[in-house]
Amino acid sequence: MPYTREEKYRIFNEELLPHADAMYNSALRLTLDEDDAKDLVQETYLKAFRFLDSFQQGTNAKAWLFRILKNSFINNFRKKSKEPAKVDYQEVESFYNSDEADNSRLSVTTDLRSETVQDKIGDEVATALNSLPVDFRIVIILCDIEGFTYEEMSKILDIPIGTVRSRLHRARNLLKEKLRDYAKKMGYLKNA
Repeated sequence: MPYTREEKYRIFNEELLPHADAMYNSALRLTLDEDDAKDLVQETYLKAFRFLDSFQQGTNAKAWLFRILKNSFINNFRKKSKEPAKVDYQEVESFYNSDEADNSRLSVTTDLRSETVQDKIGDEVATALNSLPVDFRIVIILCDIEGFTYEEMSKILDIPIGTVRSRLHRARNLLKEKLRDYAKKMGYLKNA
């Protein structure tokens, strides 16, 4: 039975909106870009409101929202991967017209993007997490950062629990391997 307009607003405000910060933090970890994360959260909440009649009041609203967020992210990711690469010509033009663009620095321009991303991330663990393939990054975020159970993750990701466990195990091993040198440097691993 569809909700009345008043019920929709009450459910949205009381059960869905309190998870906005968690949605944004996860979206940021997935997209690696503040603007893209904001867009993803906005799209998630728009879809959530639009399809609120399919939400069963009293169930796990956070898991329901994460499923929408995950599906939206994957759909956007697939769409963007089919698009040709975009270049901000205004940014390139202003760099080349600046005093910094002498011949010795022109070879560095390809690294500007990665430097910008590094400044935003800054943390070894976040960098390692962000370098994981999307499927592995999602399970780490859902389990180890957001605290979802395997059953909840299975519903959010629409995969069997065994696949969740396997993917999480592989993701943690990949992350462990990427952080091995960092762990040695920080003194967590001796003679490894």
